Amino acid sequence: MINLSDLEKKINSELATKIKLSEIKHNQLYLYIECENLIDVLVFLKSSNFTKFRQLVDITAVDYPEENERFKLIYLLLSHELNSRIILSYTINEKEVIPSVTEIFPSANWMEREVFDMYGIKFKDHPDLRRILTDYNFEGFPLRKDFPLTGHNEVRYSEDDKKVIYEPVKLEQNYRNFDYESPWEGTKYIKEISKKND
Repeated sequence: MINLSDLEKKINSELATKIKLSEIKHNQLYLYIECENLIDVLVFLKSSNFTKFRQLVDITAVDYPEENERFKLIYLLLSHELNSRIILSYTINEKEVIPSVTEIFPSANWMEREVFDMYGIKFKDHPDLRRILTDYNFEGFPLRKDFPLTGHNEVRYSEDDKKVIYEPVKLEQNYRNFDYESPWEGTKYIKEISKKND
């Protein structure tokens, strides 16, 4: 395993103007950048001889609805040769469109679709940016912190229509009769049956 402080120094010396902040936490290297430097930093981390971060493990986001730059995007990279990980992150505002990294890491295709589907973050030059986890007619973005917890529609597959349909949410509960008798003594109707049999 590579010495993380040496790796941090090398990356900072090569990408001095593109890295806002770097730190080592939990035995991993964290890099904070600006969105416009994303492609340059990823290309360097993947192709450089001393970094070799050739696998994109995941892309995810965090929603901070009270902040001006609402979303924090996080890229997790892995180097098998160095047995090390890098966490790359930056913040964007709600309307910002960010560059797709599918040309650098083809596996980003599905990951970017998930981020789009769950948060509504759009990726420029993505080959197929459409919903992946929710239905195509789904309204809203489930992982935004302003998304309603109950919703107003429920989704189910209709065997009659042979498609997914939306229906208003029904939260009714049928009235039930509870006897409140002790189960150890037996309920009223069981007592009456046993008396008749005796």
